[in-house]
Amino acid sequence: MTALGDLLIARIARTGPISLADYMADCLMHPEHGYYATRDPFGTAGDFITAPEISQMFGELIGLALAQAWMDQGQPADVTLAELGPGRGTLMADALRATKAVPGFHAALSVHFVETSPVLRARQAQVVPDATWHDGVATLPDAPLYLIANEFLDALPIRQFLRDGDGWREKMVGVTDDVLCFGWSDPAPIAVLAHRLADTKQGDLVEYCPALPAIIETISHKIDAFGGAAVFIDYGDWQSLGDTLQALEAQNHADPLQSPGAADLTAHVDFAAIARHAAPAKFSRLTTQGVFLERLGITQRAQNLARGLSGNALNAHISAHRRLTHPSEMGDLFKVISIYPALATPPPGLDP
Repeated sequence: MTALGDLLIARIARTGPISLADYMADCLMHPEHGYYATRDPFGTAGDFITAPEISQMFGELIGLALAQAWMDQGQPADVTLAELGPGRGTLMADALRATKAVPGFHAALSVHFVETSPVLRARQAQVVPDATWHDGVATLPDAPLYLIANEFLDALPIRQFLRDGDGWREKMVGVTDDVLCFGWSDPAPIAVLAHRLADTKQGDLVEYCPALPAIIETISHKIDAFGGAAVFIDYGDWQSLGDTLQALEAQNHADPLQSPGAADLTAHVDFAAIARHAAPAKFSRLTTQGVFLERLGITQRAQNLARGLSGNALNAHISAHRRLTHPSEMGDLFKVISIYPALATPPPGLDP
């Protein structure tokens, strides 16, 4: 058991079982032992590889899409270009490089990162030194907001509930024989799940992300008031159904309770929840990552880059294109949705 595991066992022994959300929050962001607070988990030496680390094309195309949205909205001055959970800063660096040629865009923008990990902030500062950092979305400037969130929402702590009649049992983390274990609460009505009684049956499991509503509502109100667009890319589907909690350690699946603080914990994103909290702004139709990137011209960009490559470099480039877009890889698993002003159109690659 890890040091954090020992702390959690002692805490539960004192105060009783904790929610899965509380467990995830400690595992991911405990100031001394949390997964993101203590390491850089990205890349081939880490526990997972995200799309920006796979190919520069990903960040380039998203940057250009947001720049086009800025142009479509009249090229406002003093805009915020923001990223939630920017990892190593790779996506933003690629986006900024690709948009240098867009007249007036860089002069109008300032870069803002929402990141709580000191380790990752230091890494991001090496790549995008002029950025401003925030602990949450509430402190982002009151200005036109052009925002990207790639694999951010999946890392937010979730609660899990099992349908039991007209109520729900919540999955809890407890201790048996000095070992962390899962258990279930007694059934009770859960107000935030009242809408799920119509589309679930006895024994169905649904997931709920407590932090998501406030994050989406804050972003939506800023975009409604000042303009802009937000693009969310993550794995998941339109509505939560079933247990999607997973732990990754050294790029392998692990037991979520085995190594608290040493493994990444994620869950699929409920995109319908984003849509429910998008008002007063509008939300785009949910689109697969593969279709989104193809609409943005990734194949043409890939062909242009391939002209200067050969051998292993060319093979790696072709593999990266396939990994990002092919339905059997990230193309269908990852989905894209946007929030945009009521009187505007969604960013390129997305339908209203």
